[in-house]
Amino acid sequence: MFILKNAWISIVRNKGRNILIGIIIFIIACASTITLAIKNTASDLIESYDKEVTISFNRANVMKDFDMSDENSRQEAKETFSNIATYTIDDVKNYADSEYVTDYYYTYKIYLNGKNIEKAESTEETIDKRGKTIGENQSNFDFNLSGYSTLNSMSEFINGTYTMKEITDDAWDIAFSGNYVFINEELANYNDLKLNDKITLEDENNNSYEFIIIGIYTENISNESLPNSMFSNSANTIITNADVLIDITSNNSAIISSINPTFIINSYDNVNDLQSEFYEKGLAESYTLETNESEVTNAVASVKNVNSFATTFLVITLIIGGTTLFIINMINIRERKYEIGVLRTIGISKFKLTMQFVLELLIVSLVSLLLGAIVGSISAKSVGNYLLTNEIENSTEKMQETENNFGRNMIQGEKGTLDNMMVKRSGVPSIQAYDSIDAVVDVVVIFELLVIGLSLVLISSISAMISIQRFSPLTILKERS
Repeated sequence: MFILKNAWISIVRNKGRNILIGIIIFIIACASTITLAIKNTASDLIESYDKEVTISFNRANVMKDFDMSDENSRQEAKETFSNIATYTIDDVKNYADSEYVTDYYYTYKIYLNGKNIEKAESTEETIDKRGKTIGENQSNFDFNLSGYSTLNSMSEFINGTYTMKEITDDAWDIAFSGNYVFINEELANYNDLKLNDKITLEDENNNSYEFIIIGIYTENISNESLPNSMFSNSANTIITNADVLIDITSNNSAIISSINPTFIINSYDNVNDLQSEFYEKGLAESYTLETNESEVTNAVASVKNVNSFATTFLVITLIIGGTTLFIINMINIRERKYEIGVLRTIGISKFKLTMQFVLELLIVSLVSLLLGAIVGSISAKSVGNYLLTNEIENSTEKMQETENNFGRNMIQGEKGTLDNMMVKRSGVPSIQAYDSIDAVVDVVVIFELLVIGLSLVLISSISAMISIQRFSPLTILKERS
């Protein structure tokens, strides 16, 4: 109690010096609060990008053992390519059962013929200048059915390749729960189809499958592979959910299917271990894993710059602030040498005397930190919005474009809204302008601020601790006299 009482008396008696210390700590607290908030927010934004891994065919790895100038070697290469093992939906689920994988989704494709609709094709063959036929679908089947497991797997809509032109009000409530499809606008016009019409497709064994149209989409890129074709590449692509197609193939093993999975992992550092695990689970070594790391790195470059700036500013602030406090405290000790000598002479121990000086600085620091945190919290919102202006605007535009691609702008009211269905995905971060203090200054920032404050108190008190231990009370009093 004596230490606390004496510390308070000393604080009141030396108002000027303590106000100066308080102002310095107040400035440090404000700057630290703002920079910590921006740094943590930027880090969270970087982490909001999904770390994706896809399975790709490693052609170079397969071909390295073959000499294409030798006829026998070429024949062996053909046989090798024709016998490369593929993976199934069960394999994908097995691969996803890993400590490195946090989530996964996939696209499942099959091919069927039309029964009550015709594929979109040129009525007359288009001949190029070299006399070769172009623009014709060379597939043995009329339609390519792409089944998506989740909205996240619908990459063509996310990146803007496809855009919904028409959609039923309940489309996104039922899209992943039955025989519902989205068809290309060109195919719809070619067959005079509209929303809620039924189409019938069949496999090569004439087994029929009926679907209901709940959306009509369009392709937004030019047909580069077939520049003289009447129709886009996706004209005969019918979109549905993966479960429907899996059910179809499970009842007819003759239907050729393919699956394109994407795995969300917890760290890019685990890719090699994950690939080894996939091989152990049966994935052919002709396949390899590819990540979206370069894509994410490019996307977050500007945010990393903000993060680096905040970190650098914080370090400089702490170095300057800590040094200033240390110097002020050294001057304070020299000015109070006589007081220290008197207190030591009347029997106050070195420990209690040291604790009194530390307690004085701690009280001033806590008050200044509290005021600095409040002011910094208010400032952090506007500063954070300013530093991340481009990221906020780009994110908002990208999310709006993505939702529009899915047809959200055609849905009225709450029914069918995509807000709760859309989840984070690489290239589509979810960052918004801060509208509250809690958005930038959370428990983590407050904790870090307290750690910084206590660290400054300890650093600033080192001079007091050392000096008090070295000072001799008799020597101090003699110097005074």
